[in-house]
Amino acid sequence: MFFLGDVLNKKLKLPSPSEALPGRANAIPTAASHYVSGIAQKSEAPDGFETVYFGMGCFWGAERLFWQTPGVWLTAVGYAGGITPNPTYQETCTGLTGHAEVVKVIYDPKQVSLGELLRIFWESHDPTQGMRQGNDVGTTYRSTIYTTTDAQLQAAEASKAEYERALKAKGLGRVTTEIMAAPVFYYAEEDHQQYLAKNPYGYCGLKGTGVACQVPAGAAAAAG
Repeated sequence: MFFLGDVLNKKLKLPSPSEALPGRANAIPTAASHYVSGIAQKSEAPDGFETVYFGMGCFWGAERLFWQTPGVWLTAVGYAGGITPNPTYQETCTGLTGHAEVVKVIYDPKQVSLGELLRIFWESHDPTQGMRQGNDVGTTYRSTIYTTTDAQLQAAEASKAEYERALKAKGLGRVTTEIMAAPVFYYAEEDHQQYLAKNPYGYCGLKGTGVACQVPAGAAAAAG
């Protein structure tokens, strides 16, 4: 029992630099192209497009949610917000890399606003659960928004405050979502990229609170 409790504690607490796994200098292999769109998986955002990163628990279902959204040009899953360089999936699952499972979303703000992406993000998972999402337990599954512009950061913070008020009105807890400028993103292995396109009946743990998100007008405008 003590051993199991110790393991669980490690998975619920972010590691210190001295506890983190060492990782490796080189990137782990990933897919050459997006399984659904055929676009090169590591493509840079075209001129006028923007990039944002969302963590909503297991990244399989979250990625499908965004690649199906009109205006989203490219998605990828990977690891961000931790310490270990170039981690593997198995390493992140130990809780000793500090990373969250996230979806990289490159979108055309002329076709879809960040406000709409934020609405999808908030309504599609439970951002009050801390280091877990449903039955998926550990720091890897924490709720995150990693931004690449000051406008995105301000919009994300404004939407968080508004959604927290909506959740409180329904008797739910405070939002635990981590919002910050995007740290280094490491692409996950090929088999995790667009997993639910390759395995349509595979696991998807996405489950929202049922509370609607009204993105503040300022946040929606800042999104482009």
